[in-house]
Amino acid sequence: MAEQKVYRASTTAPVNIAVIKYWGKRDPSLNLPTNSSLSVTLSQSDLRTHTTASCSASFPPSDTLLLNSAPQEISSARPKACIHSLRALRAALEDVDPSLPPLSTFPLRLVSVNNFPTAAGLASSAAGFAALVRAIADLYALPQSPTELSLIARQGSGSACRSLLGGYVAWDKGSRDDGIDSVARVVAPLSHWPEMRALILVVSADKKGVSSTTGMQTTVNTSKLFPMRANEVVPQEMKAMEKAILEKDFQSFGRVTMRESNSFHATCLDTEPPIFYLNDVSRAAIRAVEDINERAGKIIAAYTFDAGPNAVIYYLQQYTTEVAGLFKATLGGKSGWDGEGGKAVGAAEGASILDEKVANVLRDGVSRVILTGIGEGPISVDDHLIDEQGEPVKA
Repeated sequence: MAEQKVYRASTTAPVNIAVIKYWGKRDPSLNLPTNSSLSVTLSQSDLRTHTTASCSASFPPSDTLLLNSAPQEISSARPKACIHSLRALRAALEDVDPSLPPLSTFPLRLVSVNNFPTAAGLASSAAGFAALVRAIADLYALPQSPTELSLIARQGSGSACRSLLGGYVAWDKGSRDDGIDSVARVVAPLSHWPEMRALILVVSADKKGVSSTTGMQTTVNTSKLFPMRANEVVPQEMKAMEKAILEKDFQSFGRVTMRESNSFHATCLDTEPPIFYLNDVSRAAIRAVEDINERAGKIIAAYTFDAGPNAVIYYLQQYTTEVAGLFKATLGGKSGWDGEGGKAVGAAEGASILDEKVANVLRDGVSRVILTGIGEGPISVDDHLIDEQGEPVKA
């Protein structure tokens, strides 16, 4: 009779938003990037994926995954690659110590929940694959470090390798054909520069018209700007960004962040056919940030956009009123201000501080706001989404 015990492990994993963008693959099968990238890990109190990994000899033979209560295809190449690598590491432990339960031979049952829209330019796949890899690694009691596990998470979603670490995180492109040196590393921990804050203007929660995977390879194949960006621009920007973070220099951090976002989207526009991730609301957010900085006489806010129209605006805590407060004066009626962080933001005086045309575009186009800050990497939790009988816990 098959063993009935259900083994479980749960974790939460963060979203990360890149300030130096990953765009393009030198080896699509291994998810090896054409350029290095760097991101800020965001607080899990606001944006996270919660995943429970379970296994049992009593489960039906196929691995399964539920995401936000909907069954997902888990036999596709990306999740399959991650699970295969993790199983191999567990099997190696079992070979060394035959007294260990043979978890590597048991079917997996995975349940995952996002507390933010999936596939809407909010790095859902990064948090999702980071949570999947970390939860299964915990289930299998693997000794590998987060940097070592980033090799596996990268196979699922390139940006996921950065979500396995907290603080300010780089993903080095590496040079080896086997990708063994293409890993994530901490540039600086959360404690180094904890004052970093982020305001996210959610313009659309819809699925992207052009997926990141499709978009980046089309750019690689057709954009004449892309080789210069990958080979010359990004290496220089990586050095400048790491220096800015280590020196806690927001002027440089903000300047590079905005310049890099513009460079990324310029290559998208240079793609054939052109890829339009930004829209009129995105451009209004850019105008608003420019206005904030002009009034301050220096850079106190920095916009960046991933592969979607949602604006992420970085600023330091000391400038909360000047940055988040200005947007609250314009967007105070939107959801997202009712949390503890939102209530603590004082609205800047007078909605007229924003150009009225810009303000109207933002009011009409922004659906909600998310206030967050820099955060830590995955956290193991006892809150399981699968019960002791191996069934999904009803919400």
